[in-house]
Amino acid sequence: MKSFRILIFMALVLALLAGICVHYPQEGVDVGSLNVHFPSITKILNPQRQLDVEAYLAQQDSLEAVMRTKQDSLNHYRHQVDSSDIRFWFPGNDDSFFDNLFAQFESTRTSGRTIRIVHYGDSQIESDRMSRRLRSYMQQHFGGGGPGMVPFGTLIPTLAVSTYGSGSIRRQSPFGDSTVVRASGNYGPMVQDFRVTGSASSTITAGTHASVDNRVKHFSRFRLIFNNRPGPLDIHFADKKGTFVDDTSFAAEGVHSVSWTLDSATTQVQISVTGNADLYGILVDNGPGVAVDNIPMRGCSGHQFTQINAEQLAAAYAQMDIGLIILQFGGNSVPYLKGEKSIDAYCQSMAQQIDRIHHCCPRAKILFIGPSDMTTRESGELRSYACLPMLVEKLQTMANAHGAAYWSIYHAMGGLNSMEAWVDQGLGGPDYIHFTTHGVDIMGDRLAKAFDNMYQIYKLRKEVTDAGI
Repeated sequence: MKSFRILIFMALVLALLAGICVHYPQEGVDVGSLNVHFPSITKILNPQRQLDVEAYLAQQDSLEAVMRTKQDSLNHYRHQVDSSDIRFWFPGNDDSFFDNLFAQFESTRTSGRTIRIVHYGDSQIESDRMSRRLRSYMQQHFGGGGPGMVPFGTLIPTLAVSTYGSGSIRRQSPFGDSTVVRASGNYGPMVQDFRVTGSASSTITAGTHASVDNRVKHFSRFRLIFNNRPGPLDIHFADKKGTFVDDTSFAAEGVHSVSWTLDSATTQVQISVTGNADLYGILVDNGPGVAVDNIPMRGCSGHQFTQINAEQLAAAYAQMDIGLIILQFGGNSVPYLKGEKSIDAYCQSMAQQIDRIHHCCPRAKILFIGPSDMTTRESGELRSYACLPMLVEKLQTMANAHGAAYWSIYHAMGGLNSMEAWVDQGLGGPDYIHFTTHGVDIMGDRLAKAFDNMYQIYKLRKEVTDAGI
């Protein structure tokens, strides 16, 4: 075919498509059970300008003032606290909300404490996503090490640590696949437990991947938290080389813990148990400082905390030195929220979860992290779910009204219709819901930066006050 005929053919095709664009009904055409849409000529000729994620993040992270004095620095960080897209929203607009927490973190080197941040979330935090970046920041500034709390047997692998459980155990949880056994609320702080009826063992091995923070690859402090059932529970602990061995027996029923501290850090330990008990989790740490526990709950919207026995959960939390509990939920509910009434019902349920955790762990601060931008297809176009702006606003109001701080991934990534840009620039997944590994690391760093803004203003406020400025 000659070139001019090809050009004529292409011109006719384009003219035909343009005609369809002009005359196609905006509401679409029903074809059987499907509603078929076609983009308008206006949307093709004037496409919406997409967010430049790299430029947006650079602008957000740049200094907006020359900080010549402590007061200049204080003013800068106040702007970050009040106006930045990575800001926290606090109950009563109290920007000293985390001050006592930071004071406790700073004191760990002298007190010898390991203060915990317990990070619950949906699949956005699976495999230690987001948590690992927050952990790196906290342990860099306040000390500590190790991967944090792990289950007796790992279902979802992470780069940071592997936990292999074997023997007469079965998993119990209010969420998960059909093999999960419900246990009338006896789940513990990991919202799951492993019931042992006989003998079982767990081998905990540090990750060796190059991307894992070196502070996580060694551990020296361990604590097994469990709910003992009738009969004695015998516990055997041994480090990798067998140089530290301990045997312990518990006869009393109820929630207990047993701990071990090594003289030097190791990369592998084994805990064996014989008896009848519900094994809630193992704290795996290294030295005093801050521990960050990653507890993913795939497919959940955060309703499970009121399904846990409150007395047992409070007793388990009492075995842990918890400074902050993070609840990161909402994304799994977004596709099903169709109006204000359903949004209000979801927010009311989340308020009940916050109240339950406050009741069971009154000494801990609570931070609620709302969902990211999520994209669906409407009228043939990719758009944010219509409910998202209202949901984010109502979750923030709800969290603050119930004594929790709020942080918004939706705002931190650029707001409405930003997920499409994150996907196109390799930072969001093909489902337009989850982040890629690089994207979630950026979001984890943004959360850490938000905490750093609060920590800097905490320190500056003390210095300015002490100097009488």
